[in-house]
Amino acid sequence: MRKVIGIIGSAFSSPGDPMFEFAKELGKELVSAGYRIVCGGLGGVMKAAAWGAMESDNYFESSVICILPSSDKSSANEFCDLIIPTGLGINRNIIIINTADILIAIGGGAGTLSEMAFAWQQYKTVLAVDKFGGWAEKLAGIKIDDRKTQPILRVSSIYEIMKLLKDFFD
Repeated sequence: MRKVIGIIGSAFSSPGDPMFEFAKELGKELVSAGYRIVCGGLGGVMKAAAWGAMESDNYFESSVICILPSSDKSSANEFCDLIIPTGLGINRNIIIINTADILIAIGGGAGTLSEMAFAWQQYKTVLAVDKFGGWAEKLAGIKIDDRKTQPILRVSSIYEIMKLLKDFFD
């Protein structure tokens, strides 16, 4: 079974922004390595990762799982290929967390913070990119509370992310 990597982060970055381009390249690298991705299916980091996944030479059907907050499939970005319209609003964040085997946080505001907290409570590993600000950078390398011994893992590059994923899953 293919592992599912959750991509969470800022909904407000756009093409040309370094955070957007990082997420796009990450999506491509993840699918090229045989992973699926799951995200919230909207804009910013979510759109970038989905777009990158679609550009992978190893793209396969249902590489990009998008869990929407609304019940309207048309609200998904154009790079989603398996769209799940929940109608649950922000409560859909827990579905993203439970679908992912590991999560990667990039930038992010309150939505990303809630996803990181849900992941922590579900004992999921979170990799937090420390170069684009937001909650990912603020929480990188710390423990939210004492329920886990391993902190949120600080990462700075796609190479570092791919190496950690290989170590986790091999």
